[in-house]
Amino acid sequence: MGKKIAILISNSLKFLRRQPRNWKITVTRSSLRTFVYKIIFPYQSIYAMGLGATATQLGIINTIGMGIAGLFGPFIGWIIDRIGVKRVYLIGIGLLVVSYLIYGVAQSWIILIAAMIAFWLGDTTSGHTCSTVCANSLSSRDRATGMSFCETLAAGLLGIVGPIVGASVVASSGGVNVKGIKPLFFISALITLGTFFLILTQLSNQNWKNSGERKSSFFKDIGQVFKQGKNLKRWIVIASVGMLPMGMVFPFIQVFAHEIKGADQYILGAIVAGSALTPLVLGIPLGRLADKIGRKKVLYLTSPLFWISNLMLIWAPNSGFLIASGILQGFFIVSMTVAGAMTVELVPPEHMGRWIGILRFFRLLLAACVAYLAGVIWDHLGPHYIFLISIGLDAFIRIPLLIGIPETLDLRIGRGEKGKKKAR
Repeated sequence: MGKKIAILISNSLKFLRRQPRNWKITVTRSSLRTFVYKIIFPYQSIYAMGLGATATQLGIINTIGMGIAGLFGPFIGWIIDRIGVKRVYLIGIGLLVVSYLIYGVAQSWIILIAAMIAFWLGDTTSGHTCSTVCANSLSSRDRATGMSFCETLAAGLLGIVGPIVGASVVASSGGVNVKGIKPLFFISALITLGTFFLILTQLSNQNWKNSGERKSSFFKDIGQVFKQGKNLKRWIVIASVGMLPMGMVFPFIQVFAHEIKGADQYILGAIVAGSALTPLVLGIPLGRLADKIGRKKVLYLTSPLFWISNLMLIWAPNSGFLIASGILQGFFIVSMTVAGAMTVELVPPEHMGRWIGILRFFRLLLAACVAYLAGVIWDHLGPHYIFLISIGLDAFIRIPLLIGIPETLDLRIGRGEKGKKKAR
């Protein structure tokens, strides 16, 4: 057993040593971003409802924020491909700081619309640049592992610590109410400001633009992505349906657990910490498995486990089942990471920013629509229907479409080798 652990540590260190500096910097920033998000996530929707929002109005807040961020997605990708990642990255992080400050000073739910717009614009912009760096820095043989390593450190290790910190602050500040939750946003703003200076001082402004590619208009550049990519239109549908839980499920999980199941701040924190445990323990092994047997097979394995988590949340008779539901929610993070590896293997590196932007456009706009519908369903049909409908959409639309798309594991390997030969 000791020998196996030593080999695992040795292989992990070798993996880290062969990765470029920019990837290591963006992993650090991504980890801190997730730490911050896990601090506030258990309470974000409860805070909005504490300021007077109904479930429908909570859906409207998320719809507006996600919708505006989605509209900007293609332009962000286009700019990244032209000027590099650093300046765009800093703008995104700056918007996150603004968002947390607005949350902290808000006196009514209407003000949270501005906070959510800044949050989704900032998170989309910084996440877009992070994805571009990650996708273009890792070789195909390391891609799923590298992305899983990032999610393991971020959504795993710090994702467990974040909810514990959040629960402690809320408990000492007055409990699960507006007064008790408010300090979390100022803490989040301070940590996010620190990541701004990390990127400012440590990240290079790398650009993967093809030197032989002429400058052209925005629409011609977007069209070029579809000319050279593979199965992009089908993947847009698959990825967009896969994103639906971000607008339909996750904004309502904590509200459901608190209002319907009676969870206090400690149980709410434990649910989120549980969701971080799964990528921490299984993220890298499943990433390595995806690099060996293919991305699709791992997605077929992990997706049903997220469906089960939603069913457990609905029927949970006690807090133990709520926490178990949270643990299974972590498979959503794992499956999204593996799907992310497929996403970046469909286009050449010089088109990565534009492709991710196009994808975010469709994913966020669709998620924005269902965020509003989820609020209406909660208020007029029943809270549990949100989770059941989400399962149905994933099982009967995304998975059948995924079956029909070719495996991408070797796609970028060939293209990458071709690119390396040209570079020589």
